[in-house]
Parts: sequence; structure tokens; C-alpha cells
Amino acid sequence: MVASTHWLASSVGMAILERGGNAFDAAAAAAFTLHVCEPHMNGPGGEVPAIFVTAGDSTPTVLCGQGVAPGGATAEHFRGLGLDVVPGTGLLAATVPGAVGAWLTLLRDHGTMWLRDILDFAIGYAEHGHPVAPAVVDTIAAVTELFQQYWPSSARLWLPTPAAGQLIRNPALAATYRRLVDDAEAAGQDRERQLDAAIRAWYEGFVAEAIDEFCRTEVMDDSGRAHAGLLTGADLAAWRPSYEPTISLDVFGWQVHKVGAWSQGPALLQQLAMLEALGDPAKPVSATEVHRVVEVAKLAFADRDANFGDGADLSPLFDPAYIAQRAGLVAGEAGPSLRNGLGRLPKYVLEGGTAPMGFGIGEPTLGGSSGPALDTDPEGGLPAFHRGGSYGSRRLGGEMPAFRQDDGFLGARHWRSEPVVNWWGTTRGDTCHIDVADRWGNVISATPSGGWLQSSPTIESLGFCLGTRAQMFWLEDGLPNTIAPGKRPRTTLSPSFATRDNVHLSFGTPGGDQQDQWQLVFFLNHAVHGMNLQAAIDSPSWHTAAFASSFYPRQTGTQLLIEARFGDAVDELRKLGHDVEVVDGWSLGRMSAISRDLETGLLRAGANARGQQGYAVGR
Repeated sequence: MVASTHWLASSVGMAILERGGNAFDAAAAAAFTLHVCEPHMNGPGGEVPAIFVTAGDSTPTVLCGQGVAPGGATAEHFRGLGLDVVPGTGLLAATVPGAVGAWLTLLRDHGTMWLRDILDFAIGYAEHGHPVAPAVVDTIAAVTELFQQYWPSSARLWLPTPAAGQLIRNPALAATYRRLVDDAEAAGQDRERQLDAAIRAWYEGFVAEAIDEFCRTEVMDDSGRAHAGLLTGADLAAWRPSYEPTISLDVFGWQVHKVGAWSQGPALLQQLAMLEALGDPAKPVSATEVHRVVEVAKLAFADRDANFGDGADLSPLFDPAYIAQRAGLVAGEAGPSLRNGLGRLPKYVLEGGTAPMGFGIGEPTLGGSSGPALDTDPEGGLPAFHRGGSYGSRRLGGEMPAFRQDDGFLGARHWRSEPVVNWWGTTRGDTCHIDVADRWGNVISATPSGGWLQSSPTIESLGFCLGTRAQMFWLEDGLPNTIAPGKRPRTTLSPSFATRDNVHLSFGTPGGDQQDQWQLVFFLNHAVHGMNLQAAIDSPSWHTAAFASSFYPRQTGTQLLIEARFGDAVDELRKLGHDVEVVDGWSLGRMSAISRDLETGLLRAGANARGQQGYAVGR
């Protein structure tokens, strides 16, 4: 069984299973396919965390494919450039690209098939073409002028903007994957040695060399200035993917597993713990349930921003007395945001996160991502943009282009679980998701992301761009998530795994900061309210933006975004003091899920109807 955010990836994963491959073979093949068919959501220059169990070991384990900050990435360096936050596009925000290494490592240690067979599908779609999705077209259109004026290598790959459904190709990426296979097979006839050789080629060979050379070039980013990158070949050579335990919580009769403190994942556990402490669950799809869930989300995400970071000890956040104290803050009316119980919120959030946005960096009022909206014109038209202000940079000169009124974020007409993208490629919301289970008992939940086509200029010889995950670090000293060499950013990527009796449940969604809100809604629907997987996904969803965004320029919002299918609950929530914004009835989330009954072997799956692109398949 395979469920993912794109029908081609799900079909490829199922083809691998039909050929006798296991869940890890299928997940890797699907992931490499997503690099080709969802390039606005992920790429080879990005990262991936995953949680999996094997047929021989039912203990959920984390695969860390989140690369670290470069050796030169210090807070002092960024502050010396006049920056208050790490830019969201360009080369400064690049971390070591971890996705490919993670998939190759998983294949080596737990897969069964040869690399040539795994990459065959992605190579074919990149070389011969695939029908481009409308969301990819919209993303390219949003950054056309950026590509034309500042990122010519991206312009040569992606322009002119294709029409939805048109076949698009990426011959350079196909050549990169072919060379990876050639380097692997040059190591001999042992499968594991081949995969080790492919890892070396990526992190010490031709890929690392091309990345090192490209990062020495200054390129424009969304700070409004050109900067060279910090990532080097030595940074790639020093890093490898790793395995580590999950962080888990027994709640509502399930054991729920998440990635550790370098992910926002534990925020899901904290929300569940507070909801359980509040007593009997509220009726599903009711104003009472939405109110409770939103209030615990605001508390959990404030704790996220004050306490989470690579290596942080989160155990005090899960002390039963602390959970009870936090749950006791949930009152009958909407409470304030930014109420952390432990730790220290960044000064940028408390003092500077609501500064006016300049030069078109921001979100339109109708955008459905984290952060406040921009002013609209008096006639209710497109957003009005502030010019000449400073946001995230102390020096903004005259090198910026003149912006038109329509230079804002793509998103007003876009379903909210796709990225929200502006002229500069600044992106809110991101990511793909893959769930796979096989006949033997292997199950994996993975959330690939980063290396979006709009995030950074294309490295022309490789056919992909680098990621920008370092934008999630802070530049203030002394915080758990302060940037430092060799440190993982506190990512939004957040796959989930849950177990109960003889059931394994794998689930997840794209969506940046919203991932652990939309997953919470799904989990409550399925695990607490008893809906089947598809009904739990299809049920109306919501999320709050009342905490600091993880994406540049790191704003704090106020809105409760809720799908239009809630009816009278909207008015009730407004009476409770929530800043409600009603959005399209099928627009929030791109959940997918798979469950496996360990006694019978029965597999179940669900995929998202939102966006008409997700797909679940099995037999």
C-alpha cells in the first residue's frame, strides 16, 4: 500500500512493490519521483525526516535526513551582514542537503533492490517528461521576473512558464541520477557497496564539487541583496544521515511517535497531552472542539519557539504537572498568543516580528499560511505593499526593482496546502509526504521537503537547487535554536507514527507550520472519534496562525483559518473572540495515511482530495 501527495509517486511506489520490493524500496523510488514531479515542494537539495518500523523490529525509529548548518554559519557572521533573520531564499540559508543521503542510507540498510531499479522511474520522468501540475505552473509564474533578472540558470530550466498538463523535462537532473548509478555500479556487484559508492559520489564526489563551486557565487535573495553561500564541499563530506529513537507519548489509548527536538513534531504530542488533560473530547467538527484545539495549539507552539532546538531537553514540557498547568490556561474565550510556559521566546518575535514588510515580502490577505496579512486596497483588491521599509535587514538599498501591485504572494487563488510564494521566491508552506506499508510488515512515514525550485538558483550542471532550511534558525544568542556550525535547524518537517494493540498507523502532511495542526485534526478524527482514514482526512479542517512563523520573515499572525464547511460554528467561534478567516471548503492540508493490522495483515489507506493530486493505491 502506498499513499502520497502525488499520483505519479504513489504509482511508482506501487510498481516497486509489485516487482517484489519492500516498503523502503518503494518509498525511496516514490521520493526520487517527487523530486521530478513536485519540484516546487521538494528536491534533491532538500531534506527528509522519516519514522519507520521493520518486519523484524516493531520499535519505531527515526531516520534523520536533515542536514546541518555549514561550518561558517555563525550568528556573528549573519549579524555582520546586517541581517536580523536568515533570508528565506538564495544561498545563505542552505544546509547540507540530506534527502538523497537519507534515501540511499535507508536503501542500503533496509532495502532490497538495486539503485538502478530505484532511480529508473525518476530518470525516465526527468528525461522524457511528465505532465506538469497546475501548482507547479503557478509557482513558476510567480517567480518569472526573479528568474529573468537575477537567477538566469533557473530561467533556462523553467522558463517559459509551461501550461498545466504540458510535458516538462529536466535532462540535467536525469544526467545527475544516471551518473550516480554509474558511480555506484563502478564499485562492483555488491548492492551495499554500490549504495555506499553512491553516497560518496553525492557527498564527496561530483555533486559536492559542483555545490561547493556554485556556493562561492553571490546571488540575490529575499533580503534584497546578493550574498554568496556558506556551504562547502567539506561540510557535505563531514555529514551523514543517522538513526535515532523517536520521542513518544501514550495518549487517548495510542502511543504516538514523533521526531525529536530538532523538529516541531513534539508539539503534536504536547497538544494531545493537553487535550487529554481537559477531559472528555468535544463533539467533532464543533465550535467547542475547534476552540479547544486552537487554544492548546497556541500554547504548544509558543513552547516550541521558546524550547525546541537540536539537542534540547524537552522532558520538562511533558511533566504531568506542567501539562495540567498549561491545559488549565484554556478558558471559555480565545486567549492571547505567545504564552510560553518555559524557556525564552526570541526578542525578534516579541519586539520585531510585527514590523511592516518591505519590497513585496509578505502575504496577501487571502493567503492561508502562517503570519499576518497585508493591507488590501480600499476596493478589496490585491494587496497594497509597503516600500522602503526594513524587515530582516538593516540595509536595503536602491538595487531592488520597482514593485507593482501584483508582486505579492501567490496564494490568493491557491489552495492553502500548496506553497505560498512571492516575487522573491519567499515561501510559506512546503513539502510532500509518503506513507508505505508492505506485505511483510515494513511501514514508513516520510516527509520530504526543501530544495524548492523557487528557493534558490538552479545549479545548472546538476539540475536542482539547494534548500533554505537555515531560515528556521534564530540569530539571537543563547536560544535552543540559535544558528551554529554543525547544528540542525528546528525544522517544520514532521512525519507521524502511532501504535495501538496490533495496529501500526503512518500519517503526515505538507504544510510548514500547519503540519502538526492538520495532523492533530486527523488524529482526533480517527483515533478519538472513530472515523476511518479517508473520512478523517476529508473532514473539515482548520489551523491557527497565532504564533511565530518558521519562514522568513518570521511573522506572528492572529487568524484562525477554517474551511467553509463548518456552518454556524464560525459565528460561535467569532463570539469566543477568535479572528476567524473562512477559506475554501477543501483547502487546508494534504494528509495521507496508512494503517496495518498486525494480526490479519490487512492494510488500509487514505489520501487527500484537496488539490486533486494526492493518491492512495494498494492491493
